[in-house]
Amino acid sequence: MESRQHSSTEEPEIELFVKAGLDGENIGNCPFCQRLFMVLWLKGVKFNVTTVDMTRKPEELKDLAPGTNPPFLLFNKELKTDFIKIEEFLEQTLGPPMYPHLSPKYKESFDVGSDIFAKFSAYIKNPRKEANISFEKALLREFQRLDVYLNMPLPDEIDQDSVEDVTVSKRRFLDGDHLTLADCNLLPKLHIIKIAAKKYRNFEIPADLTGVWRYLTNAYACDEFSHTCPADEEIEHTYASVARKMT
Repeated sequence: MESRQHSSTEEPEIELFVKAGLDGENIGNCPFCQRLFMVLWLKGVKFNVTTVDMTRKPEELKDLAPGTNPPFLLFNKELKTDFIKIEEFLEQTLGPPMYPHLSPKYKESFDVGSDIFAKFSAYIKNPRKEANISFEKALLREFQRLDVYLNMPLPDEIDQDSVEDVTVSKRRFLDGDHLTLADCNLLPKLHIIKIAAKKYRNFEIPADLTGVWRYLTNAYACDEFSHTCPADEEIEHTYASVARKMT
């Protein structure tokens, strides 16, 4: 699988290894794999994606990255591991003028969703029916925090010379109208929450969280996100053994 291609002959040779799905071929459920997949796509660099069947890891991959699980990367035949270090490397190496910087302008764009996946994990793993409400409320608080941030105008949206006050943001994503590293981090997690929480806890993101829904609607309209998402069945299978039946 390849992303958009630049005309330069100096482009690096890049291969991203991601977790395979249930069939051993398609993309599996791994938010960190999707995060790097999105970063490379947004960079606009040519790259290949190889899915790794974790049930029968090919011998050549065992030799290439012994003891390493996806995601990992070959950059000009040099192995890169640890998804955070890979992301930092790509942002530093693939920069202007050939490739866009993807770092968000505002630190809050990275911070605002930092606890949401942990709250979801606690919620989905909880087996006690009497504790379910408190876990659900904790998750909802994180969604409300995200919603407030998404509806709050960023400084870039406020025209100091305008007589009209901008009270609600119209931006498409966390940090503005372009996807950034902050979105590559958060969106795969939100997708997992949306699918797994509905399947196993009948939880849906409240419709009145207009900022969150505007964000998700805009994100799903972008190939860089929607075409890198695993199938719903992959997520449901992953959490089938994680979601505790409540008693």
